[in-house]
Amino acid sequence: MFDNVWLIPLFPLIGFLINGLFGKTIKEEKVIGGIGALAVLCSFAVACMTLFTMISLPVHERVHNVPVFTWIKSGTFQADIAFLIDPLSCIMLMVVTGVGFLIHVYSIGYMHGEEGFYRFFAYLNLFTFSMLLLVMGNNLLLMFVGWEGVGLCSYLLIGYYFHKKSAGDAGKKAFVMNRVGDFGFLLGVFSLFWWLGQNHGIWTIQFTELAKHAELFQGCTILTAITLVFFVGATGKSAQIPLYTWLPDAMEGPTPVSALIHAATMVTAGVYMIGRMNFLYIQAPTTMMVVALIGGATALFAATIGTAQNDIKRVLAYSTVSQLGYMFLAMGVGAFAAGIFHLMTHAFFKACLFLGSGAVIHSMHHALHHCHSHDDAQDMRNMGGLKSKMPLTYGTFLIATIAIAGIPGFAGFFSKDEILWQAFANPHHGSLNYLLWGFGACAALLTAFYMFRLVFMTFHGECRITPKAKDHLHESPMVIVFPLIVLAALSVVGGYIGIPKILGDVLGGIPNYFEHFLAPVFEFSEEFVKAHAHGGAHPSHAVEWGLMGLSVLIAFIGIGIAFVLYIKDTSIPAKFTAAFPALHRAVFNKWYIDELYDFLFVNPCKALGNFLWKGFDVVVVDGIVNGVASVFMGFSGVLRHIQSGYVFNYAFSMTIGAMVIVAFYIFR
Repeated sequence: MFDNVWLIPLFPLIGFLINGLFGKTIKEEKVIGGIGALAVLCSFAVACMTLFTMISLPVHERVHNVPVFTWIKSGTFQADIAFLIDPLSCIMLMVVTGVGFLIHVYSIGYMHGEEGFYRFFAYLNLFTFSMLLLVMGNNLLLMFVGWEGVGLCSYLLIGYYFHKKSAGDAGKKAFVMNRVGDFGFLLGVFSLFWWLGQNHGIWTIQFTELAKHAELFQGCTILTAITLVFFVGATGKSAQIPLYTWLPDAMEGPTPVSALIHAATMVTAGVYMIGRMNFLYIQAPTTMMVVALIGGATALFAATIGTAQNDIKRVLAYSTVSQLGYMFLAMGVGAFAAGIFHLMTHAFFKACLFLGSGAVIHSMHHALHHCHSHDDAQDMRNMGGLKSKMPLTYGTFLIATIAIAGIPGFAGFFSKDEILWQAFANPHHGSLNYLLWGFGACAALLTAFYMFRLVFMTFHGECRITPKAKDHLHESPMVIVFPLIVLAALSVVGGYIGIPKILGDVLGGIPNYFEHFLAPVFEFSEEFVKAHAHGGAHPSHAVEWGLMGLSVLIAFIGIGIAFVLYIKDTSIPAKFTAAFPALHRAVFNKWYIDELYDFLFVNPCKALGNFLWKGFDVVVVDGIVNGVASVFMGFSGVLRHIQSGYVFNYAFSMTIGAMVIVAFYIFR
């Protein structure tokens, strides 16, 4: 079965080529959308068969390299187009193709009537192909091809409405900030390749080979630098401090793009990369601490911004940045399986939330267009009371919101609680664990608050658009609603494959299937921790139960605050804003980080560019070129009179020349 895994990325590539080359000729939207969706569905089918085959194998036989052809060969170094199929890549394949397929189906209805419909589906297929290369590649070089591919596709899709300046600017911002991170990734590849080859004569970038020689890195001081520059790449791709500001601006793209980037593909690449290279990170404690601190700080920082945004998609964008922070927090405390588990559950409920917001925007735009209103269809202050008009969208959106808030019984509870527990009890960071847990707990409180604030402002209360527009509000067609129903169901049941051990024991010894499945991938890290970890916290079961109960209480407190402020007494937010105007302005304006970056980096670069243009290029370069031309033009203006065409002028010149020669010999 594994010999056919090359079909998984091939199908989306074929879909991209068909729609990209012939979509403009085909014109029929159902055919174009069907080709795009069918390509990903075929990949999903092969991914399912691959997963079932993997599950049927003994644990020690669950890592397979599948070569396709030799790509680069030089001396003893060889990089193949080859795929690594193991439990981690299987999980990622299911997320990318499964959620990606639902987003493709949704897009058929959402993008109906859009100019460049074929171009959109070509980009979606190319995006899926690139992400599949990233997660399947068995070496760093092939991973980097996929890494750059998703960066390119994000630029194309964020700037899909290229006639809008804001969309073009957002696409360029994403592209430039990702190039900063990608420079770090490349430094990591070069440094790792050079150190291993120079010191041990092992010239390889293949993951299984690197893992086989993982012990060679033990105690190596350069490992900290190598893992840190790789992490720089992860902060760019997965939108962590300080390279996170591109992700909220990515909302300029169509809503299905937001769901694809935020849930199924690009932003999870950094988390996946650290998980794939866990055998290096576990041996670099300084890097682990940095990853945990950046992840925890990002989770809290982005959550604060989400509390004051009014654009429905921007609230979800900052929610994504915050949830990615949770994933990196897990990676930084050595809970690699928990981080990947949250990556999976987050894909379910965040895709549902983004597609649900798209359904709301789709209906609002239709209603406002009919009454010729210029109100913003994405501003939650223009919404309210939509649950009666869009009951299916409301139900699915509410389920996904409960999941992200971390309420027991829903997928988000299992993964988020495991991360909080590991942040508190991990053996790596000593007393810093309390700070890391505090970051996560405060972010959980704010998440529950701003997500239910979104629900209450959008679906509850009185509808705040005109009565005429209100009459045109309606539930979306089934092609849009169906993916929401599937994702909402996964937001409930998706967490039960990763029940924490303490809960599993109470429920009759149910194991953590997800963690056991990923065990072969993280085997080295588990053994390393057992052999080298010391001084870590070892809390009792009572403490674990207490922290679990506290995290649930925190979630309900956040929901309760949102209920009081946006249902029970809607005048309180305005009073709070009036009482603390500076604080509200700062949070609403995203703590002025974009303005700070403009001051520190963007404007100086523009000034340098203008100087090089107007000062150096125009004055110096053009001055030299134009000056030389002017000198020769001056000389030629004088000398051209010699070539007048009159014989007496030539005779006069000859006479003057003869007189000069005679004078030279007489007076020398």
